[in-house]
Amino acid sequence: MKSDRICVLYRQEMCPASLGEGSESSSPLKPRLLLKYLDQMQLMDYFEIDSSFPPFTNQDFYIAHTQEYVDGFFQGQLPHSNGQGMLGIDWSPEYADSTRYTNASLYHAILESIRNPSRIYLSPTSGFHHAVPAHGALFCAFSGQVIAALKIYEELGLSGAFIDLDGHFGNSIEDSRYFAPTLNKAIPPGCNINIRTEHNEYLQDLQIRMLLLQERFLAGQLHYLVFCHGADSHEEDDIGHQLNTEEWMECAHIFARTVQQIESSLESPIPVSLALFGGYREDDYNSVLSLHTGSLLHILKHLSRIAIEYWPNVSKNLRKSADKK
Repeated sequence: MKSDRICVLYRQEMCPASLGEGSESSSPLKPRLLLKYLDQMQLMDYFEIDSSFPPFTNQDFYIAHTQEYVDGFFQGQLPHSNGQGMLGIDWSPEYADSTRYTNASLYHAILESIRNPSRIYLSPTSGFHHAVPAHGALFCAFSGQVIAALKIYEELGLSGAFIDLDGHFGNSIEDSRYFAPTLNKAIPPGCNINIRTEHNEYLQDLQIRMLLLQERFLAGQLHYLVFCHGADSHEEDDIGHQLNTEEWMECAHIFARTVQQIESSLESPIPVSLALFGGYREDDYNSVLSLHTGSLLHILKHLSRIAIEYWPNVSKNLRKSADKK
């Protein structure tokens, strides 16, 4: 059974003060916005902030990216500072600096979950799973999953699985295997879970994949799990469509149940960490934050076995509803 609070790896430097007018995503601001939302909803009693982790240096990024790209990005040099024209976020020194903290947050959330598996750790981050070794893409400057997994494998010799339920295929891991062959050991093939179907078929696919991960975990082939529950797989997201609210929340339940089954079989807690990933609502961004909150608290409720009553408030997107008619 886990502790009754989620430990959040957060520092204020993870978020720039503002984004440029050309930025197409609010994701770089999401860590701060989520904590503000939790405070407004009087839910911070379920969370504990850890700000003690250091930011990444350029050297940390070299493990998963070319030195030319890393150095060029932090120096603001084109085309590196614009992800080969595909980043979608206005570059600024403050935004560039924030990526040192967001990527470090994910790594340290996973690392701390390994050191203390009786607790659940959260990196309140997104913007990782589309970057590739030579450039960023689609709101993602660096491939945070790849960096974290490679560092942990090189430092501890441990392998993990990423359950990436963002609404868009997370290509970073698969597109980085050629650049960093050790990734095949850090995240073994088949352990980068992305679901591309919808509704009941989506849930069936997820259940099957989680059963396979459970078998590999019990066989000693995996040592930690990272659950990345993107809100853009919800049908009311601006660019999502796969699941209604009940189905989206069921994904969190499937994950929690899998963890419970593994821990019951091993008779010991296993390392679990969480991340936010995507979610886009121009009409009501609190709906995105409410979905994330629902997933986090549902997992805490079932893994800690404490009473928490919270259900996402996903207001109807009138524009999308009109488009469907």
